Amino acid sequence: MDRKRIGFVSTRFAGTDGVSLEARKWADAFARLGHDSFWFGGELDTESDRSLLVPEAFFNAEANLALNSRIFGTQVRTRDVTNTIAASAEFLKDRLYDFLERFDIDVLVPQNALAIPMHIPLGIALTEIIAETGIPTIAHHHDMWWERPRFLVNAVQDLLQSAFPPDLPSVRHVVINSMIQRELAARRGLTSTMIYNVIDFDKPREDLDEFNRDFRENFGFSSDDILILQPTRVVSRKGIEQALYLVKQLDLPNVKLLISHSAGDEGTGYQDWLLDTAAQQGIEIHLLANRLHDTRRFDDEGRKLYTLWDVYPHADLITYPSLYEGFGNAFLEAVYFRKPLLVNRYSVYVVDIEPKGFQTVAIDGFLTRDAVSRVRALLLDKEAREAMTTHNFEIARRFFSFTMLEQRLTGLLQSFFGASPEVARGSDLLP
Repeated sequence: MDRKRIGFVSTRFAGTDGVSLEARKWADAFARLGHDSFWFGGELDTESDRSLLVPEAFFNAEANLALNSRIFGTQVRTRDVTNTIAASAEFLKDRLYDFLERFDIDVLVPQNALAIPMHIPLGIALTEIIAETGIPTIAHHHDMWWERPRFLVNAVQDLLQSAFPPDLPSVRHVVINSMIQRELAARRGLTSTMIYNVIDFDKPREDLDEFNRDFRENFGFSSDDILILQPTRVVSRKGIEQALYLVKQLDLPNVKLLISHSAGDEGTGYQDWLLDTAAQQGIEIHLLANRLHDTRRFDDEGRKLYTLWDVYPHADLITYPSLYEGFGNAFLEAVYFRKPLLVNRYSVYVVDIEPKGFQTVAIDGFLTRDAVSRVRALLLDKEAREAMTTHNFEIARRFFSFTMLEQRLTGLLQSFFGASPEVARGSDLLP
């Protein structure tokens, strides 16, 4: 297949949110397949010479926030709102045409921009461009709007049905779990390809180096401390209270609970409750957000800012008691770093991850005495930990690797452009 120019589109490609992380992995996979990637978004930390930054496309742009406040939580919109949506979509469509022409894009890859209506005009602009040009499009849906309660009451049902996602002949839909796949078929009659989130399990990793070796020392942790890492934002659907209960009930000395990310844009009420509960129960909890960054660097005071991947090697156990996840990047990261896991059996885990044969300490919404006993035994038995984590690594390497991603992306590109002569000749040998 000839070298293709891939155009990624979203409201944001920056930081460590799941969409940005997976989009970069896709770009890496496309590069390994010999293709070039380019970026369109409202907030970007991508290569400037391969990017078109359009601040109006950012979901947190002031005008977009004002618009959303008038279309969600109500079922009727005014004519002025309709006109505002149309004008914003037309503006963004002009910029998307600029993007296509400037970088001579062959394939569009909207990342969640046609699934979650955080920016209605961008979704409409994308849909219209695809309809007007017939450009090959791989629409990557991480989660759907009907899964989020805040989008269920809205004044834009007509627009959601037409653009989130659109039913167009040049669009190939990609979902990250089988539950979305079934819902998309049932609700919209749309077929889709399932591509799990991935990690490059074949890439050698260096757990400790000169930069991250002193993480424990810089945070005041000793080599004897047991560090339990909760690698998520502080939001209620992450079920972090179960991690608190675990630390309390383990009854082991020097157990510390580390939480990697902040509450983000969902308020601090849950975080405040967790901190109050931890203080009342005498649980040592550490919020790392102000010392973590998406890249290694030093702050204005000369302190190291670590990445989350600098923290994993120092953790003794990962807690992942989420009530809901679109997939579970933190689960794969823990497996990649060969760490034992306490995991709540959220629905996608039950359907798409657990059947692969992973070994974890699993709970069903609440912490049991048996789960606490199993965690305690793992923390005290190095050989048991190594056996479990090695087993999990090998399973993940088979099902959630870049090899799988590259195979699926190749198939999608071939659905547009056909197979190369070499591939076509090889297929003649197959039964």
